[in-house]
Amino acid sequence: MNIHKNARLTLRGREELVRRIGAGEGLAATAGRLRVSRQTARKWVQRYREDREAGLQDRSSRPQSSPRQLAGRLVLGARVLRQQRWTCRQIATALDISRATVARVVGRVGWSRLGRLSAPPLVQRYEHAAPGDLLHVDTKKLGVIAGIGHRITGQRGPRVRGRGWEVLHVAVDDHSRVAYVELLADECAVTVSAFLGRAVRWFRCHGVRVRRVLSDNGSGYVSLSFRRTCEELRLVHRRTRPYTPRTNGKAERFIQTALREWAYARPFYNSAQRAALLPGWMEHYNCARPHTSLGARPPFSRLVVGNNVLRLHT
Repeated sequence: MNIHKNARLTLRGREELVRRIGAGEGLAATAGRLRVSRQTARKWVQRYREDREAGLQDRSSRPQSSPRQLAGRLVLGARVLRQQRWTCRQIATALDISRATVARVVGRVGWSRLGRLSAPPLVQRYEHAAPGDLLHVDTKKLGVIAGIGHRITGQRGPRVRGRGWEVLHVAVDDHSRVAYVELLADECAVTVSAFLGRAVRWFRCHGVRVRRVLSDNGSGYVSLSFRRTCEELRLVHRRTRPYTPRTNGKAERFIQTALREWAYARPFYNSAQRAALLPGWMEHYNCARPHTSLGARPPFSRLVVGNNVLRLHT
């Protein structure tokens, strides 16, 4: 039974109240001993006489009638028009009710945002046939570390502003999931262009010729410098749809893994400690860490070349 948070009497207290009064004790004296008013004691005695033990249960606070409640036909009409992607203003004008009322009606069914009316997009998984067919590139900002923060110590001191950022640049092969990363100072056009060149050369050293590159619409990736770098490397540059990060999902998923297993895996006193662990974690990720989409095999297991790093690692 749900007892009101301000109730003086629990179910057992109410039973004790009606038992004492039924045994002949005075109503005022019993109410005083149980520290409730005479009106409350009279209420529970009356309810007990009407419905026995069931009368001692809490009743709903909902009124018996709501004369000002919106008519059912108007509620139905508002929902139907909302399904046709009408705005709250249009619905209010058509039904001659206030916008606030329409907002409450559509909010109860979770349609406050028009995007909720559309079915979620189907997950379209894809994988290119060979290593190098597509290289996913992306960046992730990481705050510069200057001591262990309050989330670990539990002590909030004065905030230090202006520490700056480091940027994790990632390049993930679509077929093998082999990743190449660098921790750089920024994500401007020159930086992302130079990173792409080094990433392509790194994959080339491992027997993979990159043919296409996929990025989001960040300023560095739409720059003239990045376009020229792609032309020099003979790469076909593709960009994701705006505000649709799932189209670059392999890079996004790798970043989540890197944050969980490297960047946020343990406390660091400074950024240099975090950066020092990155090469070792990357070797573990590429050569030893089981990958779910690869049948619990590491990414390097899909690079079949003469000097496979996986063989050297094992």
